[in-house]
Amino acid sequence: MASFFRKRGIDEKHPDSPPPLTAPGAQDVSSSEEAGMVDEGVEGPDDLHRGMRPRQLNMMAIAGAIGTGLIIGTGTTLKFGPGSLLIGYVLMGFVVYVVMVALGEMGAWLPHKKSFSGYATRFVDPAMGFATGWNYFFKYVIVLPNNLTATGIILQYWVKDLNVSVWIVVFGVVIILLNLIHVRFFGEAEFWMSLAKALVIIMLILMCFIISLGGSPSGFRSGFWYWTDPGAFAEYNVRWKDGYFFVYGSTGRFLGVWACIVQATFAYLGTELVGVAFGETPDPRRNVPRAVNQTLLRIVFFYVAGVLVLGMAVPYNSPELLRATRERIGGLASPFTVAAQRAGVSKLADAVNGMLLVFTISAANSDIYLASRTVWALAKDRQAPEIMERTNKRGVPIPAVALSSIFIALGFMNATKDAATVFGYFVSLVTVFGALNWVAVLVSYIAMIRAMKVQGIPREIMPYRNPLLPWGSYIALGVTFLVIIFSGYSAFIPQFQIDKFMTSYIGILVYVVNILVWKWLKKTKRVRPEDMDLLTGRRA
Repeated sequence: MASFFRKRGIDEKHPDSPPPLTAPGAQDVSSSEEAGMVDEGVEGPDDLHRGMRPRQLNMMAIAGAIGTGLIIGTGTTLKFGPGSLLIGYVLMGFVVYVVMVALGEMGAWLPHKKSFSGYATRFVDPAMGFATGWNYFFKYVIVLPNNLTATGIILQYWVKDLNVSVWIVVFGVVIILLNLIHVRFFGEAEFWMSLAKALVIIMLILMCFIISLGGSPSGFRSGFWYWTDPGAFAEYNVRWKDGYFFVYGSTGRFLGVWACIVQATFAYLGTELVGVAFGETPDPRRNVPRAVNQTLLRIVFFYVAGVLVLGMAVPYNSPELLRATRERIGGLASPFTVAAQRAGVSKLADAVNGMLLVFTISAANSDIYLASRTVWALAKDRQAPEIMERTNKRGVPIPAVALSSIFIALGFMNATKDAATVFGYFVSLVTVFGALNWVAVLVSYIAMIRAMKVQGIPREIMPYRNPLLPWGSYIALGVTFLVIIFSGYSAFIPQFQIDKFMTSYIGILVYVVNILVWKWLKKTKRVRPEDMDLLTGRRA
């Protein structure tokens, strides 16, 4: 270690200080002006401002990405048994935490404002950065109108005669305005909405726990009874025509576990939200590790504990649960509502329905933020039109926000049944992009670690290190690849369905084609470990 410090000219007592030498491919910093350009903590023209407060980032890390996938989506997979559901959320919770700590190590070591597509460009290949960035952008601009549509459907629970399109316009204007003001105000709005979501989840978890201990009006103490009767693992079944199609035996139970793993993957998508916010956070070396550690709290308490108590309060063969899975987005579709109904707690559907509004509005608000910052980062790397990198004096990328907001209009496709079906396919098509982004983060991290080894830079000088890395990144990458490859299993059960197959796999094709097209147009090359720039942008 000491020999490395002497060789590089690094102060042994303060190894985080930038070395005076120039790394392969790094910019030579010889003046304060040039140093400001290299150090992305300094804000220049057409630049984002580090105006996100630490408490805002921390709360976003705790509850920012929690959406309807946990409150609603768990109902469709609880029917495969509480054991299957718990395995799915624990396994994918490990994967998403590894993704976050890998992003945290890169963000604290070499902080920049170009989202994680910038790391793919810098550490792997500019073509991969291009594909990752546009992949992330399209994922969120398509999900954006979907979240606003869900908001309208929730409100139709009370106001049945008002068209969903009205609510799309109303809440669309609100979230656009939130994204046009200083990032501090966006962060404040997300802080309070994330706090509200955290309180809702805590309330629902406590409710199911109390019900399972016999504290409900019915007085029945289930405990882990439902894990033995009807059981922890159920055979795979899917609605088919006028009934259900079952896959029996051990194969059926395995498919049930796999269905829970796939659903858990998409419930965790969006966790990397704080990774995009790193670029607008002051003092990344201190605040990035804190935010990453908050992610572990969310995974263990909200997701894992949530599905555990849900499996204690509702049996997988409950008729009420089967009816709930056939409902549209709303309080009646939540398995937590089913738990309350079975226990004799009335009127919870109204409360859950109101709480879901916070989830969908917060998600739509984040969608514009993520999409706009992603296209801004692409423009900074000359992978998007130059106008997209312009910001106003408050550091808000106005053209990028405007481009992202235009896609709200896709929500009007839900005005007709046929268009809504097509739009549903469109949303399913881009969902796999989320898992591909995890792949991009992990591949970028592995490439950076290999380059550090080749260049003789010890990992010990990094300001933030996690004991799960680097070995955990290989396991997480392998699991994510398996999920992506086999996520379309349902397209073959009970017979081949071309629409499900296309929506499950065409996203992979689009991602690969984007990489190949950019390599062909720009003649990009893979970044070699010995040439990788590991010093530019380091902050004292």
